Amino acid sequence: MAVFEYKALNHKGKKVSGILDAESTSAAKSKLRQQKIFPTSLNKIESDAVAKGKKPTSFFSGFTLFSKVSSSELSMIIRQMSTLLSAGFPLVKAVATLIPQTKSKTMQKVLSRVKDAIEEGSSFANALELYPNVFSPVFINMVTAGESSGTLEIVLERLADFTENREDSKKKIQASLAYPVLMSFIGFGVLIILLTYVVPGIVNIFSDMNHTLPLPTVILISVSAFFKSYWWGIVLTPFLFLFLLFLVRKTEKGAYFIDKLLISLPMIGPLLKKLIAARFTRTLGSLLDNGVPMLTALDITKSIAGNRVIYDLISKACDTVEQGGELGEVLGQSDDFPYLASQMIKIGETSGEMEKMLEKTADLFEKDVQTAVTAATSLIEPLIILVMGVVVGGIILAICLPIFEINQLIQ
Repeated sequence: MAVFEYKALNHKGKKVSGILDAESTSAAKSKLRQQKIFPTSLNKIESDAVAKGKKPTSFFSGFTLFSKVSSSELSMIIRQMSTLLSAGFPLVKAVATLIPQTKSKTMQKVLSRVKDAIEEGSSFANALELYPNVFSPVFINMVTAGESSGTLEIVLERLADFTENREDSKKKIQASLAYPVLMSFIGFGVLIILLTYVVPGIVNIFSDMNHTLPLPTVILISVSAFFKSYWWGIVLTPFLFLFLLFLVRKTEKGAYFIDKLLISLPMIGPLLKKLIAARFTRTLGSLLDNGVPMLTALDITKSIAGNRVIYDLISKACDTVEQGGELGEVLGQSDDFPYLASQMIKIGETSGEMEKMLEKTADLFEKDVQTAVTAATSLIEPLIILVMGVVVGGIILAICLPIFEINQLIQ
């Protein structure tokens, strides 16, 4: 059965659009007319139209488990599907029920294609696997385990909780960083405006004086002249730096060097290690708790680590576990992975409660990261105000010093 995207007019003459499946174009038009909808445009959606995508390779691009569709919307869809399955809906009917409820056109197309694949005999997990840019390996493997064990509705409920917890942690960190970042941009913008437009008009008065100017005023005039001549370069420099960083990160050696540098930086490095450890333990714990084998789970978690150094470390751990070794032992030998996390994993392996210990580890490190970010931002905010105060105060002092000297000469 084909999937069509339509634009139409309803019986009131209002424009509507949506997705529907039908055997052919004529059957699709007939379906719409039965609903008193008159199509103005009807396009067949190709099966690979939304199936293209690549796995995230960087830390920041890999922070979410899914792409193209917002985490909040995907979480809502997962939870609704779990509710429908628990209520006794067949899988195909549950998916079909969710299609018109979905706001995202991309997700409507995906769900329509998933429904068709299931009707043609594919498993739910195999149907989802066609769209790697929407459903992550974590999602697909947990669904596979749920189908195998007959607990798909429970697995989907856990996936919804998992997604919501990750999104909540992300939003808390973003909210903590939003104000300092905004203050920095505003402060930098004010500084450029002052030195480019305001200060030159004032200091020109002193430049024409046959009087030796104070050193702060001379420095201010020089800095102001530089900003006025090269302000475009100062504004473009951060963007040029980010572009060069992007080019370097496209290479394997460059990406490894940047990732190693990031986790080696003072203050930032330990925070990133904790964040990566929290994501690793949360994902691994969820996979194991839903029946995914350890080696498969490790292979998935290394691909979403978002850091080449940690990726190599987990790959090494995966080889060791395959040969009968212990995961905690390998992770504990590296300075790139938090020691406390490796010790908690060791305890989980020894006690036989690996899944519970991984969840506790994730909770601990997520709270540590949020506390550290909150504490850092509480210090950064007054620091930004202090720096701006010193800069503006220095500008005012450099302008006032010649005025004071002129005043003394007049007296």
